[in-house]
Amino acid sequence: MIDGPYPVLAMLGALATGLMAGVFCAFSVLVMRGLAALPAAQGVAAMNAINSSAMAPAFMVPFLGVAVLCAMIAVVTFVLWPDHGTVHLLLGSALYLCGAFGVTVMANVPRNEALAKRDPASSEAVAYWPTYLREWTRWNHVRAVASAVAALVYALALI
Repeated sequence: MIDGPYPVLAMLGALATGLMAGVFCAFSVLVMRGLAALPAAQGVAAMNAINSSAMAPAFMVPFLGVAVLCAMIAVVTFVLWPDHGTVHLLLGSALYLCGAFGVTVMANVPRNEALAKRDPASSEAVAYWPTYLREWTRWNHVRAVASAVAALVYALALI
């Protein structure tokens, strides 16, 4: 059993990454499927609107806050090196920071930016839409799984 600040950090990490896993999962299985069912021009316009609204504090604060929390857990764990749970705490942090935050920056955001440059009614946007849906959703699955496994690993640090 871990002691000191680690139980609280592990619990917060598990809850926070679990929350983000739910957001990413819901997006993949509900939102993207719904957008895929729309005519392409409408799907592009809706996704661009969603991406614009994702920049609001309602999403950015939790998304960035979880990344900061995971980085903090990693730094505290690395510096103080607890007797138990070290691997779990570091692995949970790495999973979220690389698999969710990193994937967002390196895969999802560039695709969002490419979509935003296209006029939704243009033939170019309509032609790009199926590729965007497939690639963006695939990377979103990675974010969902990485966040869920991070939550599990943080929880395992508690036992």
